[in-house]
Parts: sequence; structure tokens; C-alpha cells
Amino acid sequence: MSDQAVIVGLGATGRAIAASLLRRADVEIVGAADQDPGVVGQDLGVLLAGAANGVVVVSDPADLPAADLAIVATVSDLHKVAEVVLPLLERSYNVLSICEELAHPWQSHPDLARRLDDTAKAHGVTVLGGGANPGFLMDTLPLLLSALTQRVESVRIRRRTNMSRYGALLSKFGLGLTMREFATARSRGEVVGHHGFEQSIGALAAGLGWDLDSVEVGKVEPAVVATSPRAGDHLSVEPGQIAAVTHAARGVLKGEVVIDLEITFGFFDPADEVAAGDDYRIVGEEQVVDLRSSVGFDSFLSTIAAAVNAATTVVGARPGLLSMGDLPARSVAAKGERRAARASLGTTASRD
Repeated sequence: MSDQAVIVGLGATGRAIAASLLRRADVEIVGAADQDPGVVGQDLGVLLAGAANGVVVVSDPADLPAADLAIVATVSDLHKVAEVVLPLLERSYNVLSICEELAHPWQSHPDLARRLDDTAKAHGVTVLGGGANPGFLMDTLPLLLSALTQRVESVRIRRRTNMSRYGALLSKFGLGLTMREFATARSRGEVVGHHGFEQSIGALAAGLGWDLDSVEVGKVEPAVVATSPRAGDHLSVEPGQIAAVTHAARGVLKGEVVIDLEITFGFFDPADEVAAGDDYRIVGEEQVVDLRSSVGFDSFLSTIAAAVNAATTVVGARPGLLSMGDLPARSVAAKGERRAARASLGTTASRD
């Protein structure tokens, strides 16, 4: 029997999630909502470059039909997302959101986390902050790797990730700006870098049993200025414009840095000194656990996969506010075998 789902937010990521779920045999999308007047009233299947499926996009989530699950793919700000999520919980939807600040908000937004948790429990449903980063790559994955040592002394992660598939999300990184434009935009609070460091560090520390002194999030800094043109799906970077930025954060325990995270986000070129890749080092009491990927985990593809693989798990999970690390490993494993033979949506979904 299929779980019925609705999608809230049809930007680049929301469309990719919807396109993936439309291929699944265990999920039936029965509704979709987005504020963009250009997509409201359109058939979802047609919007995703496939056959019409009878799901008409509405502008207000309040007009969505009843369903087992709502997937929210809108913005990173938890306060704004909560305005959408709380009414959905009150209508007894289970909710999965890729909002970074929802991944583990107990330390960063304790009052709002408690309200979401209480509301979900009162209506017997689950709300999950899911995704790749935060959600898995800088929290759940290192927690799983820590099983190889009895006592962790420190965790160090360096990610260099390709952002060329993203759309509106890129504005918060300042990619495509000149150095002067970047400095001005950052001073105005328009360039903020990565949302989610506090949540990743909080989830990782909670799993390791660490009561941190503090979490320190640095300023996002330019890392690469393009010397040649480079293009993404939704943004082109010209020579003299910023092609990559670096952002870092640390968790401090008893005066020592025990969690050290850094991400370089960019449109990479073979000529750059910086290339995509990921490095993990967990210093344990008995051994050092190293994990390296020379090409890196694609942030866009990983976010889509993490969301769709966890989707049906949310419906059957215990009520309340959960994080990815609260779910059994088997429940978030790849679900590709559940794909159905349905009308083709094309190889690439439309993105804005």
C-alpha cells in the first residue's frame, strides 16, 4: 500500500524530490504547493517535464488534500519554516523538511524545537529534519564511523562540494559576486554561508555524549575568484567573480576544539587549487578512523537521496521531533528497488 504525500516548495530541490518520488511504487503524490505564480495552477507531472498526473499546484499549503506525509523544501530559516510546518502537524501530516536549522534544533532553537515536538506528539505524528548536510554527512555519518573506536577524542571534517546544480540557495553564499560586492552583501547580512553548522555539531555532540562549552561559527570567506567562465544550472560565474567560498565552525569542550568542520562551496574548475572532495578524521582512543573521497559527495544529489530514502520512514516513526540520527540505519538505506514502472518524466526534471 502506498503512502500519500504532498510537496511544499517546488524550487530546484523540491522539484527533484518530487520527480524522484513520482517514480516510487510506495509513494503517491496527491498534492503540491508553491508561492511562485508561474507554477501555481500547473499540473505537477507536466511541470516536471513528464506526463500530466492530475496534481494541480496550489499557492497555499492550507489548500492541500489530506495525506500521510508532507515534504517541505522551502527555506533555511527555521522560524519561517515553522510557520508552514506547525499547521501541517495540526492537520495530522507527518512532516519531513530539508530545512537545515530543523536538523537538530534543540540547542540552537530550544523553544521552537519544544513547540514542534509537543505539537507533533499531540497529533500523533512525526516531524523530521532530514537531508544530507546537515542530517547525514557531518553528523550521522561520523557518528556511525565512531562505532569503530570506544572513545572519540576529536572529529575533523573537510568538505569541498560542487554547488552548480543549485538555484536560489546560491545567493546566501555570494557566488557570482565580485570581491567588493561580496564584502558589501556580507556586511548587510545578505551573504551568510552555510546554515546548519550548529545543528550538525549539536547532533554529533549529543550522539557522542559531549556537553560542549560552545559552538563557534566563523564568517564565510571567499576561496576562489574565477579566471575563466564557469556555468551552473541556474548561475554563471564570470572572470573576476567569486567561484567558491569557505565556511567553518568548531565545537569546544573543556577549552579544546573537539569538532572541527569546514566546507568549501563552489563551481570548481580543473585549474583551481581547490577541487571537490571530502575528508573525515575521527581520532579515537584505540585508532584513527580516516575516510576520504577524491570526488566528494555531491551535495545536491545527496540531499535528494537522503530525503526520498527517509520519506516513508517518517510515516511509521515514533511521534515527535526527530533527527536523521534517531532513525535506524536500515530505514534510511537506498529505496531504488521500490521504483515503479510509471510514465517517463524524462531524465532531468525542470528546475528554477
